[in-house]
Formats: sequence, structure tokens, C-alpha cells
Amino acid sequence: MHYDFTTLPDRRGKDAIAVDMVGQPGGFAPAGPKEGFSLIPMWVADMNFLACPAIQEAVIHRTEHPAFGYFQPSEAYFDSIIHWHKTRNGVEGLAPKHIGYENGVLGGVVSTLNVLCSRGDPVLLQSPTYVGFTHALENNGYELVLNPMYRDEAGVWRIDYEDMEKKIVERSIHAAIFCSPHNPCGRVWERREIEKAMEIFEKHQVWVISDEIWSDLILEGHRHIPTQSVSPWAQEHTAALYAPSKTFNLAGLVGSYHIIYNDWLRDRQAKESSLSHYNSMNVLSMHALIGAYSEAGQLWVDELRQVLTENVRFACDFIRERFEGVTLMQPEGTYMLFLHCEDWCRAHGKSLEELQKLGTDVGVAWQDGRMFKDPWGIRVNLALPLHVVKKAFGRLDRYVFNA
Repeated sequence: MHYDFTTLPDRRGKDAIAVDMVGQPGGFAPAGPKEGFSLIPMWVADMNFLACPAIQEAVIHRTEHPAFGYFQPSEAYFDSIIHWHKTRNGVEGLAPKHIGYENGVLGGVVSTLNVLCSRGDPVLLQSPTYVGFTHALENNGYELVLNPMYRDEAGVWRIDYEDMEKKIVERSIHAAIFCSPHNPCGRVWERREIEKAMEIFEKHQVWVISDEIWSDLILEGHRHIPTQSVSPWAQEHTAALYAPSKTFNLAGLVGSYHIIYNDWLRDRQAKESSLSHYNSMNVLSMHALIGAYSEAGQLWVDELRQVLTENVRFACDFIRERFEGVTLMQPEGTYMLFLHCEDWCRAHGKSLEELQKLGTDVGVAWQDGRMFKDPWGIRVNLALPLHVVKKAFGRLDRYVFNA
């Protein structure tokens, strides 16, 4: 490989909540380890790898010029996004006018909902559900209507289309959030699955907000299908949200973007997102995106996907062989595992809180899955060097599941 995915950077005291918040009282982070165990950060969805060098080079090069005044997004910024989507996802016809800046994907979700809905309106989401959607919608006065997914005979998460349509009709729903790939379940939706969902949305005139922030992190054997690409109606009635932050671990630099083809929606969404007067791009985050979406960045992501694929295979095989009573679907995208631990907890007379503490006691900082709408769930971040992942699972084997 050209890039280093074996070194675990020391992030302590370097503005990383993944390590500095662990064990802090009153927060949402996991508890800290007992004496004698080092911390292994496996909760918040950011990566524990060295950054792509092209990003640092682009930011450093820009800081060498000693002026940081007002600016406009450059032609290189838009060209980078257009080239990235054409190369990675086969998108044709994307133009700068279709691209708009967002401080974050969740801000884009809320701004778009504010155009399409009134406060108090119901919004459809598949569950398990990303906790960020829950907080963003509830904080802004929207009602979550959950469309529970199910696991088929092969253990694969599937959309319950009958339940989806029933709730759309009964609740007079006019907007839905579609997470593709799905967080926390790791599904990479097939074209036919997206097409079927869009057919239901079109039938009932439901606008779609498609969160595709994970779309670059597709594991081997799978392919991302942009929601807007499956039909002319989907292109005109979907706001798609992206960011280099998940792909390249740039959340601390702030910066996402939307793709909206529909002129009516794009104009009104831009106005809505501007009302706070805080939804503005940072010049360094612009250059970070340009560096990330370079040819070097493409190679870095391709190698990262190989690393994540190997990590996921190891973890899933280990769980199936060693953790009786824990079920999961092997992710097709993202770097998150979503464990369902009900059978293990009942067999061992443990609550989910007790199971979580057994893991955090030995330094495995994993994440409470109940906030994702699974009462027996735990979410586990695998974006670490493989030797660290193996260490974590060795501890879970020895001290938790088979103690």
C-alpha cells in the first residue's frame, strides 16, 4: 500500500472527543477503562488513522499565503466535487449551480425540511435510526415516524415497504429521510431497493432527503447507487447531502454540501440555510476538500476501503465464532458494526448497561445502541488499525463474552 493504515495516532489532547471525552461525567461518551487497561476508541463515528497527506499539503499550502479575508468558493472547489462524483459514482450532468454549501449534513437536513414542511409535521425514517436525525428533528419540532426494518433469512436488513406506505398514507407524510448507505446498519442499498422506495414516494408525493455522507466508504463487493440517479422523478424530488468529513475524517474542519437539481427546491433551500447567517464555508475546509478529492485522495480512499473490508471480515467472523447470543449483519458499507445483544444478555442475566460496562472496564469504548432505537444494540467503530481491532476483540472475548 502507498499509505499507512497500521499506525494508531495518539489523539490525546489533540481536540478529539473520541478519546478526550471518554469517561467524562454528564456526557454521551462511554465510561473510561479500569486501571491496567488502555483505551481503545470504538464509539463516535470518526476514524483512528493518519490523515490523507494530500489534505494536509493543501491546507498547509494555503496557510503559507498570509491573508485570510472574505472569499467565494473557487472554480477548483466545484470542479473537484463534479469530478469526484463522476469518477466514483458515474454521475453525469452535475453542474456548479446544483451544489450548495452546508456546515453539516444535519443542518442541510433541517434546512430542507423547513422548506418542505411545517414544524410539527411527521417525517418518515427507517429504524434503527441515526441518533443525529433524532436530535436534529426533535430539536426543530418535527415528529419522527419510524419505519422499522427487518432482517431476512440471511440476516440482511431490509426495508418494510408495506409499513412504509401504510404510514405515509395514515399520517399524511410529505417528507422522508433516506440514509444511503444506512447508518447504523451498514446496508448499501441495491438499485431495485431504492427504485421501489422512490416509486412509493412518487405515488404519494413525498419529498426525499437522502443522506449519502457514507457513500465513499463502500466495502468490497458492493457499489453505491446515488438516490437521485434511479429515476427522473427521484432526481427532481431529492435533496442529496454529502461531505468529505466522513470519508477523510475532516469533521473538525467543518464542511458539507448538498446536490439539488430542482430549481424551486434549491432556491428555497439556499434561502432557508442562509437565515442563521452562520452557514458559511471556511477557506481552509474548502482547500481540504480540494486536497481530499484529488487523485491522491482517490487512491487513499481505495486503500482505506480494503483496510475496512478486512477489519469488518475479521470482526464479523470473530463474533460469529466466539460471541454466542450476539447477532449482526455484516456491513456492506461504513465502518460501524451494529450488534444486537438481547440473547446474550438474557442468557447471562445481564442488562445492556451491565454488558456495556464490562466492555468499557477493559478499555473497549463502544457505543450505546439504544439511542439508535434498538433496546439491545451496541454500535462499534472498526476504523482502527487491524492489530488494534484484534486487541479489542481479544479483550471482549476474554473478559466479557466468554469470561
